[in-house]
Amino acid sequence: MLINIQNIHIQSVKTLSNQDVHTDILRLDLIHPVISGNKWFKLKYYLDEAITAKACKLASFGGAYSNHIIALALTGKEAGIPTIGFIRGDADTALSPTLKEAVSYGMELQFINRSDYRDKQLIQDSYHQSGWYWIPEGGYGLLGAKGAADILNIHDTSSYTHIICALGTGTMMAGLNMSAEPSQEIIGISVLRNHFSIKEEIEQIISQMPEKKSNFQCLHGYDWGGYAKHSAELLNFMQQFWWAEKIPTDFVYTAKMIYAVHDLIEKGFFTTGSRLLLIHSGGLQGNRSLSPQILPF
Repeated sequence: MLINIQNIHIQSVKTLSNQDVHTDILRLDLIHPVISGNKWFKLKYYLDEAITAKACKLASFGGAYSNHIIALALTGKEAGIPTIGFIRGDADTALSPTLKEAVSYGMELQFINRSDYRDKQLIQDSYHQSGWYWIPEGGYGLLGAKGAADILNIHDTSSYTHIICALGTGTMMAGLNMSAEPSQEIIGISVLRNHFSIKEEIEQIISQMPEKKSNFQCLHGYDWGGYAKHSAELLNFMQQFWWAEKIPTDFVYTAKMIYAVHDLIEKGFFTTGSRLLLIHSGGLQGNRSLSPQILPF
């Protein structure tokens, strides 16, 4: 599988640095155009387990623009294992570009209405067939976190005081917490509105780890109205950030995280001498819901 780990590098972010705070970003987005960023890290140990179990199909969950779904579709194709995605939404709705691409990789789609979609266990119980291997939505769980823990081992990141990421399921943050130095603080920027249970969901994963350290905090208020919500201001911020740094972002995860860091620095949240490492988690599928001319990348 053409995952180019060697493409990952640490890039200075001048527009988020000043005399008091230095900011860099870890470019996970560069490992693959489809199996992008942390998606690969969260999938890889699930895939290993599925192969060991001789699974005949990989099954998981996601929305119309799910980075996880499209990454799984291509991962399954490359590994020679058929895939099925249980998609939140109506089967009568036209397929998004993301789902069309997933289908082109051989993924079977099964649409689940939004009400029923909330009960993943019931879906699994209703549809399961012998030999199927189920991966939680977004790779949530211990194996996903174990993969995410490898992220901080690619380069020497020990000099940073803070590791900062976007928060969806919290799986990556649990993994970063696993591998970070004891002195480093992990900060997660929630992209879901009032998702205050996220701390418990992260701690649920951590509780299964051999070393149960916990040095993280979840920050709220940067969701721009809720999951996958955005405004003209956020899109403008993404445009300006691209022109200044030549780093592509998405309005679902990375742009909200980077905007939050910008705002926190402006408000003096970080002490003098802080060194921030932002995790670019990749996955720009959400941008495909926008008109092509809106973003310059």
